[in-house]
Amino acid sequence: MNTLEAIKTRHSVGKVKADSLSRELIEKLLDAGNAAPNHHKVRPWRFVVLTASGRMRLGDAMAASLSARQPDLPPEGLDKTRALPLRAPLVIAVGVDKPAETKIPEIENISAASAACQNILLAAHSLGLGAIWRTGEWAQDLKVKEFLGFAEDQHIAGFLYIGYPEMVGEHPPRPSFEERTVWME
Repeated sequence: MNTLEAIKTRHSVGKVKADSLSRELIEKLLDAGNAAPNHHKVRPWRFVVLTASGRMRLGDAMAASLSARQPDLPPEGLDKTRALPLRAPLVIAVGVDKPAETKIPEIENISAASAACQNILLAAHSLGLGAIWRTGEWAQDLKVKEFLGFAEDQHIAGFLYIGYPEMVGEHPPRPSFEERTVWME
């Protein structure tokens, strides 16, 4: 699959099989993420790879955080939260380093980590995997950040859920670039 084809045909895949991925395959994805462009060559992304019981421990951290914020939540609500990381056999949390030098704007590090996420998604697609990039409240949750080894003020660019797609099908066409483009000649 060439690059343009991968870009045009990649879609978020929310339902994947429970089959585990080999370490070699996961390392290919991480290598693709690590090839992302970044200004000042600081490589500001941090990958936390969660498989097997790592996903369960992430779910426990999420449930503990939710329980602390909503102590009256019934056990079913906590169980639902605890199961979130189990939606895919591989979850990669992508953290963003804070700039070490004042000349580096924080947005550059966030953009670079986002590029790393996109590289991983494209690599997954080209390798026949399905993936979805999730953020939401868990990307900002302090207990989740602590569990993952990130500082309180460190950003999480996202959680990449990856696995073999349950089914392959047609996706609706994307709107044309023309809707989001202004030409200035």
